Amino acid sequence: MTFGTLVVIVLAGLGGPLLGLGVPWFVPAVIGEIIAGVIVGRTGLGAVNPDNATIVFLGEVGFAMLMLTAGMHLPLRDRRLSASLRSGALLAVIVGALAVPAGFAAAAIAGTSHAAIYAVVLASGSAAVLLPALQEAGDAGPDALTVMAQVTIADVVTILSVPIVLQPARTLHAVLGSALVAAAVLAFLGSARLLADRGWVHRARRLSRRRHWALDLRLSLLVLFFLAWLAQKSGTSVLIAGFGAGVMVALLGGPKRLSTQVRGIAEGFFIPLFFVVLGAQLDLRGLIDNTALLALAGSLAALNVVIHLVAVAMVRRPLSAGLAATAQLGVPAAVASLGLAEGVLSSTVATAIVAASVISLVVCTVGVELLVGHESRVMPAAGTPIA
Repeated sequence: MTFGTLVVIVLAGLGGPLLGLGVPWFVPAVIGEIIAGVIVGRTGLGAVNPDNATIVFLGEVGFAMLMLTAGMHLPLRDRRLSASLRSGALLAVIVGALAVPAGFAAAAIAGTSHAAIYAVVLASGSAAVLLPALQEAGDAGPDALTVMAQVTIADVVTILSVPIVLQPARTLHAVLGSALVAAAVLAFLGSARLLADRGWVHRARRLSRRRHWALDLRLSLLVLFFLAWLAQKSGTSVLIAGFGAGVMVALLGGPKRLSTQVRGIAEGFFIPLFFVVLGAQLDLRGLIDNTALLALAGSLAALNVVIHLVAVAMVRRPLSAGLAATAQLGVPAAVASLGLAEGVLSSTVATAIVAASVISLVVCTVGVELLVGHESRVMPAAGTPIA
């Protein structure tokens, strides 16, 4: 591992922002980062060795930061969502139920035995993609809020399910480890709320703001890395640690500067690094040469769209809401990364899963644009202004 390798990784990470330049609609940066990783990695130039121990560890830190931001993006303190929780939960349950037979169908198409993994991927959502897309579009109508609630619930349930479906033989171990990490999260959350109103805490935070100590960021990283260490020692996934830390920050509602600081360190370096390294691990040539796995990527992408459209049709919501809910990011990335690290998935199967998730991001972007157009027509007619 050299600074030259870091130059290549950071340069490849710029593929995300470059892809969005000059485009009038929302384009998730992760698409460009994964593509750039494929170019510089195993499939392309071979300039980044994804098996290098230092790169692997930095990728794990990036993965933890990705899960941290995924948890932070959950709109847990948004009071507008309370009215949409019932309909959002119903949609999440319907999608989850439909994902089970769809997972078996995808496994039959690919000729693999990963039906449970595919089902979790298909049932997942991505608040980290959907919320920024809706915010950029300026949409906060009732259908958008329902989709946000649906995706929030799907995010939580499927992320917690990943360690179990990857290694079902170690389910009890994973559950106990996750429970230990959850207990630590609750302990940190209770301590933070207990100390929040203390005078010396307010003084320390004022000094931190004035002297640029970034105490909130340092403490957040301390909690994140402690939870990640605890997760590794207890035999569960760093995924649970990162997501738990993010949920804790979302519940506490930290200052805006904390979100800015986390965005700087996470989205400025570690998360792009993770996706570049993930792209470098993928075997695009092997996917193209394997008809069954190419069909797997296509079927996962198609089934994702179908089950979400069927779900919204069943509850009489606009089809655009179903398309907007198709975004998949954290769970497919976790499944691919952890599956490769644990030897559960081959590089071609992981490539198929990631390829399908990239397609879902494009579908979600189209869905958000259509949803904005639908609600701009419907809401004024009902006399309700758009937020």
